[in-house]
Amino acid sequence: MSEVKLLLGDCLELMKDIPDKSIDAVITDPPYPDYYADEYKYFDGILEPLNKLKCRQMIFWSAKVDFPLDYTAIHIWDKWIGAGSQYERIFDRNGGKEYKVFKYAAVGNEFRAQIAKDINTDHPSQKPIQLLRTLVERYTKKGDTILDPFMGSGTTGVACVQTGRNFIGIEIEPKYFEIAQKRIKDAQQQMRLPI
Repeated sequence: MSEVKLLLGDCLELMKDIPDKSIDAVITDPPYPDYYADEYKYFDGILEPLNKLKCRQMIFWSAKVDFPLDYTAIHIWDKWIGAGSQYERIFDRNGGKEYKVFKYAAVGNEFRAQIAKDINTDHPSQKPIQLLRTLVERYTKKGDTILDPFMGSGTTGVACVQTGRNFIGIEIEPKYFEIAQKRIKDAQQQMRLPI
C-alpha cells in the first residue's frame, strides 16, 4: 500500500521541511501567469523551490508563456479539443531529452469527463487521470515518492495510489484540499477491495 502525506498550506513554506533526497520525482501543475493567475496566487519565482530538488521533474506549463526554469525536454499534452488552448507543455527537468506527445481528452465538464473515463471535480485546471497515470508509470518506479506541491484536486495523488507510488501533496486552497483528500482516500479504498 502506498504511503500518502497530504499537507494544507503554502508549499514554499512546507517544502522547507521535506528532507533532502527524500523525493524521487516531482509531477505537478503549478499556477500559470496567464491562467487564473490571481485565483491560483501566481507570482514570479513561484517555481524557484523546485531548483533545490535534483530529482526528475514533470511540470505542466502554459502553451503561451515562457517557462522560467531550465529543462531537458518538452512534452506536449494534446487535449483533443477544438476550443481554448488545444495543448499544454510538460517540462521535463533533470531527465531525458526525448520529446513525447500525450493525447488524452481534457476534463472540463461532466461530458468530457465521461469521454476521458474520469470524474469532474470542477477544478478549472484538472488534468485527466489517464495522463497522470501514464506520466507516473513512465517516469517513476513502484515505491518511489512523488511530490506534487501544487496538488489541486489530487489527480497526481490518485495516480500514485493506483500505481504503487508514495505521494506527498501540498495544496494552499482548502476547497481543493478537501476534494483531493476525498479522491485519494477513495482511491486507497478501491485498492483494498478484493478482486
